[in-house]
Amino acid sequence: MTTPVLRRSTSLLFAVQLALGGAFFMLSTPTALAQEAQAQSQPQPPDVLLGPLFTAVQSAKLFPDQKTFADAVPKSDPLMILADYRMQRNQSGFDLRHFVNVNFTLPAEGEKYVPPEGQNLREHIDGLWPVLTRTTDTAGKWDSLLPLPESYVVPGGRFREIYYWDSYFTMLGLAESGRWDNIEDMVANFAHEIDAWGHIPNGNRSYYLSRSQPPFFSFMVELLATHDKDALKTYLPQLKKEYAYWMEGSDALAPGEAHKRVVKLKDGSLLNRYWDDRDTPRTESWLDDVTTAKNNPDRPATEIYRDLRAGAASGWDFSSRWMDNPQQLGSIHTTHIVPVDLNALLYQLEKTLASASTAAGDSAGAARYNALANDRQRAIEANLWNDKQGWYADYDLRKQAVRDQLTAAALYPLYVKAAARDRADKVAAATRAQLLKAGGLATTTVNSGQQWDAPNGWAPLQWVATEGLINYGQKDLAMDVTWRFLTNVQHTYNREHKLVEKYDISSTGTGGGGGEYPLQDGFGWTNGVTLKMLDLLCGKETPCDEVPETRPGSTPSTTPAQAAQPAAQPQTAAPASAQ
Repeated sequence: MTTPVLRRSTSLLFAVQLALGGAFFMLSTPTALAQEAQAQSQPQPPDVLLGPLFTAVQSAKLFPDQKTFADAVPKSDPLMILADYRMQRNQSGFDLRHFVNVNFTLPAEGEKYVPPEGQNLREHIDGLWPVLTRTTDTAGKWDSLLPLPESYVVPGGRFREIYYWDSYFTMLGLAESGRWDNIEDMVANFAHEIDAWGHIPNGNRSYYLSRSQPPFFSFMVELLATHDKDALKTYLPQLKKEYAYWMEGSDALAPGEAHKRVVKLKDGSLLNRYWDDRDTPRTESWLDDVTTAKNNPDRPATEIYRDLRAGAASGWDFSSRWMDNPQQLGSIHTTHIVPVDLNALLYQLEKTLASASTAAGDSAGAARYNALANDRQRAIEANLWNDKQGWYADYDLRKQAVRDQLTAAALYPLYVKAAARDRADKVAAATRAQLLKAGGLATTTVNSGQQWDAPNGWAPLQWVATEGLINYGQKDLAMDVTWRFLTNVQHTYNREHKLVEKYDISSTGTGGGGGEYPLQDGFGWTNGVTLKMLDLLCGKETPCDEVPETRPGSTPSTTPAQAAQPAAQPQTAAPASAQ
């Protein structure tokens, strides 16, 4: 289990709140009050610190991006700012925007990076690493940013902080660029977060502390171990702590029960789900979540908020994968779904723990973690395989059955080498027939308007598919995914001189769309996967700095569009939205 954090007395805070007229209590649910009573000595998110002021600012839509005010830094004690707000808000001529400008330092617009002319794709990415590197070993007393001891690489755009699962794919590129010092620093930062908070939060913001993200820390340590032979032994304590976080409460579960991130199925299988400890609107997307809940009055708002937050913890925020109805975001039920990718990642964590225990001379520990990995592998095969469809899929806790939907997550068991050989072949066939498009691998076959659906393709999923397919002898298909996605990246770069967060894979040369915010530039994980794929495509002996016109080893006249196989058309649904 994670080490308990020392609790602080909340009586003083309660007294001040009461003195201020009960601002927090008047707008709090019983659940929120219980959470406040159990507050630990960790920074509180802005929606808790600022209460009705936060609500007013976000409701007034003062900023196009709700994350802007979540990242704003109070210039003085938030309780005093709140007291001033309560005194002034009903006065004639009160200007909320002016009040915010006087009392908060808003996030600065980063200086727009203009790359040197004439750079090829590799040179552009290598030049971006210093631009995306941040150092924040200290932060203001009321800043939502959580300081980290070492430097780190951010994704870019509106994402001004480090993000958990993004960072592994960024690190792949840093390794290709020989920037091992950055990788060492980032692994050390994540280990610091595990020691400080008991887990790696979604990002280094106070409002992300209530959830994690896809657990890639074991992959980071394994990557570092290729450069530092002692890495597995060094980070064994933090690997154990992260595992304890994901498995908290598992010992007390009876079949059919769930607790936070862990579930025990009726057959006794122990698997995991995504979860957020809070059931309130996301701080960084507050108004979106409130609107979603208001437009779905048949469900408790707290239930919707929890599922939206759990969807954010999955990294797939949002996708038809989590919804009953792709047309309606309010039908999201993330906490009732056992995701195949999450459980593949935790299988890898168990295998890494076994290897790290061996490196530390703990044979008993190695045997224990190997046994846990074997148990999970059997549970994946028994519960997360859809025999009728012929692919790995998520499990629906309400229906007590595996779901039918094909998503790129089906390739995760191949990625971690947990798939049966015959099943891996079936997944490869389904991938070629339904997910492979002209510009790479589709996230799902459903076009819902959400960003983790068709026609978007995301760099991390391209790499998971590529490496997973190679693991099972499907190199031709893996190279097809690689070349098509790289061609998409190259064509977009040729036209716009930038790399972006996601791509439209129905063609080549177009950034993706959908979701809650505009397309972001940068972009950490795209940079990393692009470098890794360039070296896979051309080989390190004869490296290429840009994507060749034709796929190496293929017919010279072949282009991604010509190479695309006939495939089922994406299912179309009306765009899902908060409304």
